[in-house]
Amino acid sequence: MHHRCRSWIGIAGMVVLAVQVAGGPKLVAAQAPSSQSATEQKPTVQTRNAATLTQDSDPVPSPDTGGAPAATVVVPPQAGVITKEDGRFTLRADASEVRLEASVIDATGHAVDSLPEDAFHVYEDGVPQKIVGFRHEDLPVSLGILIDSSGSMYDKRASVDAASLNLVKLSNPKDEAFLVDFSSEAYIDQDFTNSIAKLQQGLSYIKSSGGTALYDAVIASADYLSKNAKRSKQVLLIVTDGDDNASSATLEATIRRVQDLDGPAIYCLGLLFGDDVSHGEARHSREVRTELANQTGGLAFFPKSLREVDGIAQEVAADIRAQYTIEYHSSKPPSVGGYRTIHVEAKAKGYKGLEVRTRTGYFPKTDGTGAGKAPAGTSTTK
Repeated sequence: MHHRCRSWIGIAGMVVLAVQVAGGPKLVAAQAPSSQSATEQKPTVQTRNAATLTQDSDPVPSPDTGGAPAATVVVPPQAGVITKEDGRFTLRADASEVRLEASVIDATGHAVDSLPEDAFHVYEDGVPQKIVGFRHEDLPVSLGILIDSSGSMYDKRASVDAASLNLVKLSNPKDEAFLVDFSSEAYIDQDFTNSIAKLQQGLSYIKSSGGTALYDAVIASADYLSKNAKRSKQVLLIVTDGDDNASSATLEATIRRVQDLDGPAIYCLGLLFGDDVSHGEARHSREVRTELANQTGGLAFFPKSLREVDGIAQEVAADIRAQYTIEYHSSKPPSVGGYRTIHVEAKAKGYKGLEVRTRTGYFPKTDGTGAGKAPAGTSTTK
């Protein structure tokens, strides 16, 4: 991996420290080179005042040799592999194990965080699945914070920056986070770290200008998580105030790429208020962010003013920390390709109308590329 302090994310055909990988760009993080080495870079590499920026000097290597994240746990082909995470050893027997992060609410909309394993029932393509692993703990996560740096965000930045830092402060101390800002292009402002000071410094590098290439930034960030995250539980938080108007990717391609990677849950914070946001744009933006969140097991929020932003950041932190982790062995072998739908139910004495939120499905990892097309739908099941 090449290292520069200010790393540019791109989509093939736009530019290109990002390279085309299986339908999406690869985000490259880095340290600042000397002025001489900076001039020796390829012409397509773009930086912003790299010499003045700082980065976490010890990027964490990917936990999987193939670079796949563990939202769906994909293990090496040999049986009996033992892995260690957060002080625990786990025996992985085959490559058909699927991992879900799930949140549960009751009929009044309140979180339910005391359910036993036997309260959950998992279905894949309508077929009941056997749960083989269950945890309800405050597991550390690898978090990517994506902040829209287009020109329209200028007046909102102070509130957004404060809320982003508060989210990290309220998260598990063992979490790691990286910071990306995106307008027409996207940049890493801070590589993985748990240092509030480093993230705060990264926020100071963001300058508001240009358009909004949301989809490209999501694809690149999901790819970056899959290659570099230390934690198997992974999340992207996106803060933006308008429609995508600069990406080469589409919404469908973005969701497909995240599902191909068994990628992160996506939480969206849409700042769709103000005189500069038309009714039609706000409606479309709401639909897009809701779909991104629903398909990946996250949540979409639409505050009515900046005063609500910090409270939403607290809600996101609480939701992430209160989730159940459920693992099951798919009854279909990995060689059977195509998109697989997931539906999870919860039933327990004393509760009515429990709803489980998790991702809507996944593409199994095979020797080739996953086939099939993900249908539209929500990830909240009852």
